[in-house]
Amino acid sequence: MKLPIAALFLAGSAWAAACTDVSKCTEWVAIKDGPWRSKIYASYSLNTPNPAITRAFLMVHGTNRDADNYFRTALAAAFLAGRLENTIVISPRIASSSGSCQDKLDANEVSYSCGGDSWRSGGASTSNEAITSFDFVDELLRKLANKQNFPNLRSITVAGHSAGGQYVNRYAMANQVHEKLGVPVIYIVSNPSSYAYLDATRPRGEAVEFRDFSDARNCTTFNSWPYGLENRAGGYTAKQSDDQLKKQLGARPVTYLLGEIDILPLGGFDSSCSAMAQGPTRLARGEAFVKLVTTKYGATDSKEVIAHLCGHNARCVFTSEEALPVVFPRE
Repeated sequence: MKLPIAALFLAGSAWAAACTDVSKCTEWVAIKDGPWRSKIYASYSLNTPNPAITRAFLMVHGTNRDADNYFRTALAAAFLAGRLENTIVISPRIASSSGSCQDKLDANEVSYSCGGDSWRSGGASTSNEAITSFDFVDELLRKLANKQNFPNLRSITVAGHSAGGQYVNRYAMANQVHEKLGVPVIYIVSNPSSYAYLDATRPRGEAVEFRDFSDARNCTTFNSWPYGLENRAGGYTAKQSDDQLKKQLGARPVTYLLGEIDILPLGGFDSSCSAMAQGPTRLARGEAFVKLVTTKYGATDSKEVIAHLCGHNARCVFTSEEALPVVFPRE
């Protein structure tokens, strides 16, 4: 007889050991009270009281939307840090069956937008215009902050690599739950191909000075969302002002976790003129963006961390000795 998901998490003890058999570590999360729903991989149930949990680590997948693989990476990091017993590890599946994204969906599973103002930047789903990809993580954070289930939760980390890093860059500046949860949230943006710039300047020269973009006439989309703040016509961020987004990003704790050798145009590297305006490599783009937000926008709680000898590889980056203290700081 198959046990229900909640029982799988509870079998054998009051609070079972972390679920690490990926095929058994799934739950459904209703979005905006349903019937639409999205899948997560989780080391403990979101719906079962668990006072042993003091930390949450949420990892957003990359462009292939392979949440199962990113869940394995997040579990590996928690294991190396010795935190599997007190950390709930979650990887949301931000699935899409539109455009060039052809994920197989279950009944009532939300299909998030693939292209344009896509799942990476809070775009509206193709299932229901009222549901965006940022609403999914909003719902997860509210569930984690529920004191009935996690009375001793002290912090939440929202991280993403590559396309997931793009997601977290925009989510960190845009989400409307950060100050309402009653639990501190930190963000880790790792190796994205592009960032949402806060103004129309772009980096120039080895010393990284920010000046008006010299090729704006030929690259007319360089400052359009999600590369910049212009033309946010739909999705989660449409009703927020530029000043609001700038203020939120400047005030929220963000670590930019960059691979030291992520300098090759591999792994879905964005070579569009809008992305190339931000720098020639992912490493250069990350270093420039950190300089912009910390020196020009007062993001005093933002920092850069370099994962040595790591390229464009989430497992290498998040299990590195540089990353583990960031993801799992001392309690």
